[in-house]
Amino acid sequence: MSDLLKVNEIYLSLQGESTFAGLPCIFVRLTACNLRCSYCDTAYAFTEGKSMLLGDIRAEVLRLARPFRHSTTSLTPTPHSAGWPSARTTPHFMVPLVELTGGEPLLQPNAFPLMTALCDESFTVLVETSGALDIAPADPRVRRIMDLKCPSSGEVARNRWENLPHLKPIDEIKFVIGTFEDYEWVKGKIAEHNLAALCPLLLSWVHPLTPDQQHKSLKTVPPGQTPITRQQLAEKIISDALPVRFQVQLHKIIWAPETRGV
Repeated sequence: MSDLLKVNEIYLSLQGESTFAGLPCIFVRLTACNLRCSYCDTAYAFTEGKSMLLGDIRAEVLRLARPFRHSTTSLTPTPHSAGWPSARTTPHFMVPLVELTGGEPLLQPNAFPLMTALCDESFTVLVETSGALDIAPADPRVRRIMDLKCPSSGEVARNRWENLPHLKPIDEIKFVIGTFEDYEWVKGKIAEHNLAALCPLLLSWVHPLTPDQQHKSLKTVPPGQTPITRQQLAEKIISDALPVRFQVQLHKIIWAPETRGV
């Protein structure tokens, strides 16, 4: 196997989602995806990118992290720190975080040794994955943020339910919700699979795509679905006492939604 990955971009920003939202994070966005979700906002990563050696990727991550390494980088949540469910199993984590994302990062086999190498450098490593591929080969130190695709994505049939037994308490399941039908589907799956007992659950509202993000290859929302607003989603979670974390994409609040490298 060659020592290469096709990389779309590597950049330092703030983590915009997950239980780590708001923390400094180095993103390694890999090229290619096997899904075409109706709401995808990173279609540019389907094909754009360049081949990089694993050693060069690691070196770029270390370069971007260097300013943080001259200060205190170990954060230790207390048992009563709200919003840090990962503290149940890990006493501290390091900033900046490093996240592999895409596209779909697990499509490229060399993503796995890269994650291990970054863990060996004492980074807190996250991987954002669609849930359509096997997550088991990831280093156990990696925190997997795994989507379960809802009906409005057009890709609900691609969910790999065999991944559920591999999830750890430090992992997270994310649902992207655009319709009332999505919400009811999520509510049913949480109960059916007792998902709240596995790991933190994230509910993210579908942010409307800008004209530049309307890639022609994306699936369309199946007919018969009723759009849900961000406020309606939040109020449904409250009224149903759903054991989830409602999240917004912070980077789309800070920067223009179509901005890259943030």
